[in-house]
Amino acid sequence: MSVRSTAKRLASAVTAASLSLALLMPAGPAFADAGFRQWVASFRATAVQSGVSGALYDQAFKNINDIDPVVLEKARTQPEFTAPAWDYFDNRVHDQSVAVGQQMARKWKPWLDRIEARFGVDRNILLAIWSMESNYGEILKRDDIMRNVIRSLATLGYADPRRSKFARTQLIAALKILQRGDIDESHLSGSWAGAMGHTQFIPTSYQAYAVDMDGNGKRDIWNSIPDALATAANLLRKNGWQAGKTWGYEVTLPAGKLPGGSKTLAQWQALGVVRASGKPFKNGSDKATLKVPDGRGGPAFLMVKNFSVIKAYNNADKYALAVGLLADEIAGYGGLVQDWKRPFTKLTFEERQELQQRLSEHGYYDGKFDGKIGDGSKAAILAFQAKTGLTQDGYPSMEVLKSLRQK
Repeated sequence: MSVRSTAKRLASAVTAASLSLALLMPAGPAFADAGFRQWVASFRATAVQSGVSGALYDQAFKNINDIDPVVLEKARTQPEFTAPAWDYFDNRVHDQSVAVGQQMARKWKPWLDRIEARFGVDRNILLAIWSMESNYGEILKRDDIMRNVIRSLATLGYADPRRSKFARTQLIAALKILQRGDIDESHLSGSWAGAMGHTQFIPTSYQAYAVDMDGNGKRDIWNSIPDALATAANLLRKNGWQAGKTWGYEVTLPAGKLPGGSKTLAQWQALGVVRASGKPFKNGSDKATLKVPDGRGGPAFLMVKNFSVIKAYNNADKYALAVGLLADEIAGYGGLVQDWKRPFTKLTFEERQELQQRLSEHGYYDGKFDGKIGDGSKAAILAFQAKTGLTQDGYPSMEVLKSLRQK
């Protein structure tokens, strides 16, 4: 056999082995990045056909060469929400969110006066939405949460089949926001799914409702608190907010079964449903729907028109109720008469922070001491309970905190 034929056979064997190895190995970042860049190049025509300048498109993607892996991880791990009512509300309506809301009400009073006069939306509702959406702007300071909106939406449009249609629509809207000049590409930040600014608007909602309240020529919900709050107020007004009216009432229920459906407040009162505060209903002719999010043993509510308007912001009963309850506490009306069916002794916000800190000191927790009891905090509590022989329920209870204090 000649040297040439031997070399040829060896080369063929190496090529075959390399091909087999390549087929067995997962695609590396280079392949993924090349595919993404090709997608970006091909999507340019779609954006231009939708009214986006080609030059602006090129500028927006100038420094975006690969997908954002954090966005895909967030998209994969979004949990189905099955937590009990108290868990949801304890993380959103607490002494800290109320105190900061009242502080912001004083700080921004001149602008809130003007926004309320222009849009007819209760300032306390706007403050509660600000708290719910961005913790009064605190999340905008966190690099672990805020992402480049163009890159995030392009990532979802390219790599997430479930969200690709939504993401591509939002991407074009985001590019048009840049084109209008309200913000530049280096400051167009948002959540992993593209929600932007202090009041967390997705790009198409921003286009529909954004307001230049401070009159500087830009609708800047990222840096202008007046613009952000006015934009939220505009959304609520355009979805039917009734000025001067509440979102609903906490009520007490009579014994026995009650009919469902919508009735006037006067009709509910005739059935024995009364305000938990003991005060009379206002506007007895207003239609209302009964809600018992924690069952008959928990607090009950009659929801009027403005409750459904809040759901235009986020179409979930718990969200709208949290906004309403937080708004009432910011306004100084006090909390619930009938508390949630919480199977433990509730902690204050500062005690929840202490709980996280003590769990961290004992090696169970490595998250932020933010007072919000998420999956990381619950896992740490469970680990501590298992180690110390306590009932393993993951609850942020006074019982757990006292046990930690004794360690």
